[in-house]
Amino acid sequence: MQHAIPPDAIGPQGEAMTQAVEGCVHCGFCLPTCPTYVLTGEEMNSPRGRILLMKEVLEGTLELDEVTPYLDPCLGCLACVTSCPSGVPYGDLLTPFRMQSEEHRKRPWAERVLRGVVLSTLPYPRRFRVLAQLARLVRPLRDLVPKGLRGPLELLPERLPAAGPLPERTPAQGRRRARVALLRTCAQRVLDPAIDAATVRVLARNGVEVVLPRAQGCCGALSAHTGAGEQAKAFARAVLRVLPDDVDAVLTNAAGCGSGIHEYPLWLVGEPEEEAARALAHKASDVSAFLAELGPLPPPALSEPLKVAYHDACHLAHAQGVTLPPRELLGMIGGLELLELPNSEICCGSAGTYNIEQPEVAAELGRRKAESTLATGAEAVASGNIGCLMQLGNHLERLGRPLPVYHTVQLLDRAYRGG
Repeated sequence: MQHAIPPDAIGPQGEAMTQAVEGCVHCGFCLPTCPTYVLTGEEMNSPRGRILLMKEVLEGTLELDEVTPYLDPCLGCLACVTSCPSGVPYGDLLTPFRMQSEEHRKRPWAERVLRGVVLSTLPYPRRFRVLAQLARLVRPLRDLVPKGLRGPLELLPERLPAAGPLPERTPAQGRRRARVALLRTCAQRVLDPAIDAATVRVLARNGVEVVLPRAQGCCGALSAHTGAGEQAKAFARAVLRVLPDDVDAVLTNAAGCGSGIHEYPLWLVGEPEEEAARALAHKASDVSAFLAELGPLPPPALSEPLKVAYHDACHLAHAQGVTLPPRELLGMIGGLELLELPNSEICCGSAGTYNIEQPEVAAELGRRKAESTLATGAEAVASGNIGCLMQLGNHLERLGRPLPVYHTVQLLDRAYRGG
């Protein structure tokens, strides 16, 4: 039997969790934006249902094993936050709850092994590259692989791109307008390092000096959102130690990482690093938001017209509230026609490790998002998160209608370079 979380285990995050619980008036505005409720129609698979379940566990009237079948499928996409008229900070409840409940739940041995592999490889680019290369060798034997691992196998590209080095410092072109630190994404370094290279070029072109913090590790977002609280905190402390003080902003180009950094004050509340975490959260920005505020140089028109569907990454749109800046940047590119996706608030199903933990739901959401993309008549897709790009590319290919997928800055870079 899995017991409720002991009251003394809730800790300093309890105040934020309580405010989230008390803020929910169960109005139901979140229901049509919640991916799992849309798929199942079950109240307990909705944000307001999950809030009630977590409340009951915290108060000791329900036990963990009664609620985990409903809490585990939550993608943490936070679309409910955007649609909530009461402004309930659902993530301030969900992430701490997962961190605290993980210490008290008993997983089957197969889940423990898989979880251990994920948490010991994905946050480490070198290990992840080795694992991805091994997985490619296993792909022809996919029918012999456990069902839960087939989805992730399909997501991996046929060939991993070379991991080209980037300079620790890239000077601004022309008059320097800003100096920033760019935090690199673990998975992106392996799956599509060209995004970082394009980011550096676009920033430099716009008069921004770019510093890559030496010895930067994982931001901790993947760990936190899967309940590995101590690992997440350790990663966060390490990031705080390596960041330079003399920068105007700390930038990310992956929605999940940017969201995680903005959560540092919640993870580290009551700890010595809390003040530094708050300062970083204030200074951190997605590259699209930073460029839009800075005022980018107008890029040349594309050599050929291109219809691009823009997909809102959940942890950019809902967690960070960044929706207009990417559209403004793409709208500046001559010859680029920007298309909007129907039901854009619904998650694509990537959500960090969701393809591993909930492969069937992830696959259904990915299929629906790919079909929505094709319905626009797009010739390419843009987004602000590596997981979304991989998910969309994979499901478009499954439908037999593959389209090129780009990070927003890659299209800007292409225009600047005369593409």
